[in-house]
This record gives sequence, C-alpha cells and structure tokens, in this order.
Amino acid sequence: MLKRTSPLLFAVIAFIVGLNLRPILASVGPLFSVLQREVGLSATEFSLLTTLPVAMMGLAALSGPWLLARVGAVRGIMIGLFILLLACLFRGFSASLSGLMTTALFGGASIGMIQALMPALIKREYTQTASTVMSLFSTGIMAGAALAAASAEPLFSWLELKPALAMAGALTLLALVLWLTLVKHHHGEALAQVTVTLSSSRTGLLLLFFGVGTGAYTLVLAWLPPLYIQAGWSARSSGYMLAWLTLTEVVAGFVVSALIGKFPDRRVPLIAVLLLLLAGLMCLVFSPGTTPVISTLLLGTGIGALFPLSLIVTFDHARTPAQAGKLLSKVQGGGYMIAALMPLIAGIVRDNAVSLTSAWLVMSAGVVLLILIALKFKPVSASPIQ
Repeated sequence: MLKRTSPLLFAVIAFIVGLNLRPILASVGPLFSVLQREVGLSATEFSLLTTLPVAMMGLAALSGPWLLARVGAVRGIMIGLFILLLACLFRGFSASLSGLMTTALFGGASIGMIQALMPALIKREYTQTASTVMSLFSTGIMAGAALAAASAEPLFSWLELKPALAMAGALTLLALVLWLTLVKHHHGEALAQVTVTLSSSRTGLLLLFFGVGTGAYTLVLAWLPPLYIQAGWSARSSGYMLAWLTLTEVVAGFVVSALIGKFPDRRVPLIAVLLLLLAGLMCLVFSPGTTPVISTLLLGTGIGALFPLSLIVTFDHARTPAQAGKLLSKVQGGGYMIAALMPLIAGIVRDNAVSLTSAWLVMSAGVVLLILIALKFKPVSASPIQ
C-alpha cells in the first residue's frame, strides 16, 4: 500500500512523475537540424523518433490490466521509471540511428506503463480528489515537454549531442528516488478482475477522441520547431517557441484542474478548447511561421486543456478503480496508436514536399471530427452509459 501520503503530497509526486513522460520526445524537435547533420536522419526517420515511442506507449497501455494483476500499480510505475532512466542514460553513449530508435522504443514502452497504471492508482487511493490529481499528473506531462523543449538546444551547445539527450535521465532519477521513498509495494491487488461494462461503441468513441486529440499534440511536438527553422528561425529560438507553447499548455492544464469541478457537463469546455485548437491550426495553414504569438496561444491553450479533459472524460465513465485501469488502458492503448501516425505522416509529407500544410489540414479535419464526437459526451450521471 501507499505509505500515509496526503493527497497534496501524492499530487506533487504524481506531477513530478508526469514531468518525465515527454522529454524523450520533446527534446528531439529543436535538434532537428543537428540530428540531420550529425546522424544523417531524413525527415521520415526523424518523425520515427516521435512515432515509435508513441506507438509503444499505446502497446504498453494495452498491457495495463495484465500489469495490474501481476505486478501492481505501485511496483509497475517503479519499474517503468527505471526502464525510462536506462533509456535516457543510454542516449549518452549512443546517438546513432539504431541507438536512437532503440531508446525511443524502450522509452515509449516505459512511459506507456506509467500512463496506464497511474490512473488506476489515483482512482483507488484518492477517490474524492481523483479528477484534480489526474489533471495535475497530466499537467506535469506537459510541463516536462516544455522543460525539455527549452533546454534541448542550450544543453547541446554546452554538452554536445549525446550528453544533452541523456540529461533527461537526471529528472527521471529524481522521480524514481521520490517514488521509492514515499511508497512501498502494494499487495493483494485485484484491480484487473473487474470487467469494463461500457459498450464497444462508447469505448470506441473515447478511444478515437483521445487518439485524434493526442495526434494534434504529437504532431505539434515533433514538427513545430522544424516549421520555424524552415521559416528562418534558429534552433534555439524554435525550441524556446515550443517551450512557450507547452508552458501555455501547462497553464491551460492548471486551469482545467482548478475549474473542472464547475463543469459536470464536460461538453462545454471540450467544445471551447477544440475551437481554439482549430483556430491555431488555421494559423499554421494560412500564415506558417509568421504568427508565432497568436498560434502559440491558440495551440497551447487548446492542446493543453484538451489532453487532461480527454483523460477526465474517460475517467468519468469508470465506476470503480478496476474499470479506470482497464478502460484507460484500452483508450490510451488504441489512442496512442492513432496518435503515432500523425508525426509519421508529416515526416513523409516533409520528405516529398516543401510545406507541411497538408499535415496541418489533415489535423484540422480531425479536430472537426472531435467536435462532433464531443457533442455525444453527455454527463455520465445524467444519462445511461451507451
């Protein structure tokens, strides 16, 4: 069981764990030119540094119920942090194409484990404050992306490529030490023995909603810095811009954490943030690289609020901790597989054309689809789950 950890302290620990779940992805975008020059990556190969870990996050998430039954949430998160630490540190020894791809796979798998197990742990141990703690966990994920994006190029200038990529391991080590200090192994866990009672159609909608929405996040995370570099910005400036965007996401995530209790009908905030996201994508379509402030605010607010909201909407459909673990493993598993496609599509587009406009247009169509899906998410307590 968890040691006698207050909800506030556990929320802080969950936030710190969340900080570690995106640096292995977010640190590569600002180094696009460096990786092309020193490793010889094509745009498609570069996109795989985001696509592979996101796909592995999906596969690992699908194993969530199995991990809950055989390892337990607390021990599983500890193992995930340890594997992530090794993946980060290995980049300090090898920045070859094979080394980067291997660490992307293992890093993504460990992140998927943590993201599958943490919600079930939150739902069980902190039922009364579950939505708030979950929001802070997801906000920590976005904050980690901001930190990695802002520090990637300065660390490269100071330490060169391999040590700069490995520095993410320092934060992972901190999270692992805190986790070992504040928790002990949980015994007798039976979360995976309860079945999810949602119909396949509702589960499919939740999966599609999470996948397409996260696709916007992964697309921007991987390809916004190269867009600004193509527009004439320096690598450091493009990294800072991605950092500002992800900081905007963090602020939006904190706002969701503070206000989500006032919106039992999640459709109200969902539609609002999706319209902001759509407007931000339109900025990239019609004025790429020339409206950084407006597009940053719109994209950051939209993505930053949508990510925790999509998890919370899924969370709302879970009646028990067991259902939370199983449902989120299905939604995240399939959703991340969908999200993994967007950076890859953009990389292929980039290798065959000068502009990324086609990728932004595809994502815009995806956001319109999300708006239509969001209209179906009536409050769970007010209507039967279908």
